[in-house]
Amino acid sequence: MITRIMDVSTEPLDMKCIKEAGKILIDGGLVAFPTETVYGLGGDATDKEASKKIYAAKGRPSDNPLIVHIAEFKQLESIAKDLPDTAAKLANAFWPGPLTMVVNKNDVIPYETTGGLDTVAVRMPNNPVALALIKESGCMIAAPSANTSGRPSPTKASHVYEDLSGKIDAILDGGEVDIGLESTIVDLTEDVVTILRPGYINMEMLKQVVGEVRIDPGIVYNDKGTSSGARPKAPGMRYKHYAPKGDLTIISGAEDVVISTINHKAREAIKNGSKVGIIATSETANRYTDGQVLIIGDRSDEGSIAHNLYDILRQFDELNVDIIFSESFATPNMGQAIMNRLLKAAGQKVIEVQENML
Repeated sequence: MITRIMDVSTEPLDMKCIKEAGKILIDGGLVAFPTETVYGLGGDATDKEASKKIYAAKGRPSDNPLIVHIAEFKQLESIAKDLPDTAAKLANAFWPGPLTMVVNKNDVIPYETTGGLDTVAVRMPNNPVALALIKESGCMIAAPSANTSGRPSPTKASHVYEDLSGKIDAILDGGEVDIGLESTIVDLTEDVVTILRPGYINMEMLKQVVGEVRIDPGIVYNDKGTSSGARPKAPGMRYKHYAPKGDLTIISGAEDVVISTINHKAREAIKNGSKVGIIATSETANRYTDGQVLIIGDRSDEGSIAHNLYDILRQFDELNVDIIFSESFATPNMGQAIMNRLLKAAGQKVIEVQENML
């Protein structure tokens, strides 16, 4: 299969490309497209064979549910059963945008799309290409991130091509995405709105709309991590994700001690013949003495850290590093989401350092 790349990065939007991509979806094919979070790998959400193709292209476990992307609230109503009032409240506040709602499903969406669950995850992306594709195709689009399962999520069309060239029909190249981390996922099937995956829309923002909000114990949400082992209700709750090829470890603690520890460990690894990468911020980068240092962003601008995370991990792959050390990023608003992804990429490997450890 030859994967076509269609440039839709300029304005006005090239509707010829959108129509061609929509026809691919209607015919049961797969199209990667940009959203405001990451690139998604799309197929017709109502077509169980298309969903099977998504799992096969990604090498994704079939019990890991897909998110259904819609362009109008009435589409959510058409696939949900017993839709709670909180859905409309959250949609009014955050849609289109990086919020996914998990609701009870009816028979419109097949189990092949929901990973065998009686619930369905739904969101309305805030991206003109994504919305145009949904509307033009007439399809609700099932779309996980457009990468090989377990790899860092794609924030550029080139990332998608690297992972999925020859496995999917087309890529709509809309340029680099805005946010760079996947959507917040909330479960609306229980009495209390429950965060299943942290993202740009944080707990305080949700509380302002619906009142009480809790965090599912099955997700990792702090530096040390926690996991319940429960069956996942949302994408990414069970499996290792976002991992670079190099062995990633997070070093957490006071800034000076973290930097000293990373410098020490980098020197030792290099002595032993390993190629080392270091994830730093613009504030700390010049304090590292060894290894390949890449700047993820500014601590004063946590959005820059989120935006660059996956691209940094892929850059280290290109540099063929063996070992990666990263600072911890407990930032005020997006820190939970950033650390959730970074911990999964590291396979939960965190070293807590103190003054007397060196």
